[in-house]
Amino acid sequence: MDSGKRILLIISGGIAAYKCLELIRRLRERNFQLRCVLTCGGAQFVTPLSIAALSEGKVYSDVFSLTDESEMGHIQLSRDADLLVVTPASADIVARMAAGIADDLATTVLLATDKPVLIAPAMNVRMWEHAATQANIHTLEARGIIRVGPESGDMACGEFGVGRMAEVSEIIAAIEGCLGNEAGVVAGPLVGRNALVTSGPTREPIDPVRFIANRSSGKQGHAIATALAHLGAQTTLVSGPTALADPTAVKVVHVETAREMLAACEAALPVDIAVCAAAVADWRVSNTAGKKLKKNGVVAKLNLVENPDILQSLSQSGNKKPELLIGFAAETEDLVARATEKRLNKGCDWIVANNVSAEVGTFDGDDNKVYWIDGKVVEAWPRMSKDDVAMRLVKRIAAHFSGAS
Repeated sequence: MDSGKRILLIISGGIAAYKCLELIRRLRERNFQLRCVLTCGGAQFVTPLSIAALSEGKVYSDVFSLTDESEMGHIQLSRDADLLVVTPASADIVARMAAGIADDLATTVLLATDKPVLIAPAMNVRMWEHAATQANIHTLEARGIIRVGPESGDMACGEFGVGRMAEVSEIIAAIEGCLGNEAGVVAGPLVGRNALVTSGPTREPIDPVRFIANRSSGKQGHAIATALAHLGAQTTLVSGPTALADPTAVKVVHVETAREMLAACEAALPVDIAVCAAAVADWRVSNTAGKKLKKNGVVAKLNLVENPDILQSLSQSGNKKPELLIGFAAETEDLVARATEKRLNKGCDWIVANNVSAEVGTFDGDDNKVYWIDGKVVEAWPRMSKDDVAMRLVKRIAAHFSGAS
C-alpha cells in the first residue's frame, strides 16, 4: 500500500473504542498517514494521550478551537485525507450522519467531506436491530458510504447477537480495499494468484442432534484468508462451523463434515496456493443414527471410520495440485518432530506447527505461537496475534512467488 495514503480516523463513543488503539498501531505499521478525531463519547473510553502516542500526531476534538482552525480548519481536515474511517460507529453517530447533523467536530467533518467514508458499526444488538438504525444504515449505504461489520457474538453488556465491531484485521482489509481498488485496480504482490484456505472444525454427526467435533475457533484460518485477500489473491475460504463473520473480499463456502470440506476444496481447484488450517476430524461415525439415540440401559457403540485426508488429497491431485501447498500441524507434544514427519507423509511444501494443549489456549485464544517448517529450515516464530501470524505467513508466500524466498 502506498505510504502516502492518508486516513482521518474518527473514534466515537462505545466500549469497542479500545480496539482503535490496536487499529492505529496496525495502520502505522503499514505506513498510513493518520489524523485522529476523538468525540466526547469516545474520550470516555480512550484517552487523547494514548491516541496521540500511537498515531504520532495531534488528536482533534473541538470544532471551535481557534488554534486548530488557524492550523487545520475543519473543512480542510475533512478533505485532506484519502479516506475517512468511523470506528466504532455508534448508533448515535450513525443517526447523526444519516440526518446530516453537524453538532461536533466529527459530524462536521463528515458532512463537509467529499472523500470516501468507511464505517465500522458497534452497538447493542437491540440498537442494531431497531428499525431506526436499520433505516439509517440503508440511508448511508444508499449515499455510497461503505460498511464493515458488525459481527455476531458476546457483547460487553452481557447479551449475544449482531452488534460487535468488526475485528481490526477486517477493518484493515476494508480500508485497503477502499484505497487499493481505486479505478478498479487491486494492489498487492499476490494479484493474479488464486488461493484456497480451509478453516475451523468439522462436525461429524452421531445422530440428528449430536456430533463429533473439536475446539477450533477458525480464527487462524479466517485471518489467513483475510491476509491473502489483503495482498491481492483471489481467495476461497472453505469453513467448518464457526462463530466468526465471513471475511470481506473473500469467497466463503460453508461446510459441516470432512467429506463436504474435501468436496468444496476439490471444486475450488486449480489454485496457486492452498493453506489447510482447518482442524478436520480424523474419524466419523459409520453408523450414523437417523433418529436421536435414547438411553435404554445399554451403552451405545459407535463404529468409527477414518475421514478423508484433505491435505494429502490435495497433494495427490495431479496437475491440479496447488503450486504451494501448506499444512497445519496441531499437536500437544513433540511439535517439531511430529510436524516434520507430517510434512513428509502428507506431501506438502510447508507446514506450520502449533501447540493446541488446553493449558496453552491456542484454539480459543487470539494469539498463537508457531513453528514454520519447509524441509530445510525450522523457524520458531514468537508468540503473536493470529492476525500477525497470518500476515507473516502470507508475506512469506508472496516472497516465495516473487522468487525472494
